[in-house]
Amino acid sequence: MIREIKATTEARQSGRFSAAVIQSAVEALRQDGILILTELIDPDRLVDLRQRMLDDSSLIRKRVSPPFQFVEGHVRQNPPPSPPFLLPEVLLNSLVIQVTHAVLGKGVKNAYYSGNVNLPGSKEQPVHVDRGQLWANLDVAPPASHLVINVPLVDIDASNGVTEFWPGSHRETSRSLHQQLCLPQEKLALRRASVPPVRPAIRCGSAIIRDMRLWHRGTPNRSSTARPMIAMIHCCEWIATDPITFQHGTEAFFEHPILTTHAQFTDAPIDYLDQSQAYYDPAHSPRQLS
Repeated sequence: MIREIKATTEARQSGRFSAAVIQSAVEALRQDGILILTELIDPDRLVDLRQRMLDDSSLIRKRVSPPFQFVEGHVRQNPPPSPPFLLPEVLLNSLVIQVTHAVLGKGVKNAYYSGNVNLPGSKEQPVHVDRGQLWANLDVAPPASHLVINVPLVDIDASNGVTEFWPGSHRETSRSLHQQLCLPQEKLALRRASVPPVRPAIRCGSAIIRDMRLWHRGTPNRSSTARPMIAMIHCCEWIATDPITFQHGTEAFFEHPILTTHAQFTDAPIDYLDQSQAYYDPAHSPRQLS
């Protein structure tokens, strides 16, 4: 079971959750490694961004080597890095930031802005982590250093490629930074016997916040329409990160009293669709990172 917190009208208008709600959110992320904030964003605000990403996915599919992640059909795809597609509700959502700040502490920063599109006919990904533990051979997992924020741009359910999550698996210490991202079958069998995975249906306008170490995988999209989702990564101030590139003239957009966006700005055109590369884990495919 994944815990959900509803963003009430009062919370959305004030940009603040109560202290009790924040405590519940922090406990969920520490114990389960995942939390869903529901009714966070007006779905009408996401219409144009959704349509642009769907249009862009058609272009990416025509590439000789699409940026598939682990298996065919799961595409890493960047959203447009300039207005009118930069949305404060997505990139600078005060309720999301309140949660991530409570977990990651002062100086929390966003160091990633991308997305993934699950194409019709996709295959099932292997269970994997996006990042292993910071150190190898740990007896106990340290607190979170990276939180992934996913914002689905459509309703997601079993028909169009829901994500499978393994609650509590972020506290398992076998995956470190220098190990393969995918989990071996014997570990999956042991974990499934005690804490089975879940595949939650998630409404457009929600946000998923998860520990980057959490086991998860994308499932097949059996519908006829692509399923787009935005991804960001909030991390501790002391984590070394590469900057995200945005257009000059958007600097003021990213000003925020709590969240720092690790950004660089350019006057040159940004070929954002050509920034993603394919990734195939060598344990699950003979194909390599290209």
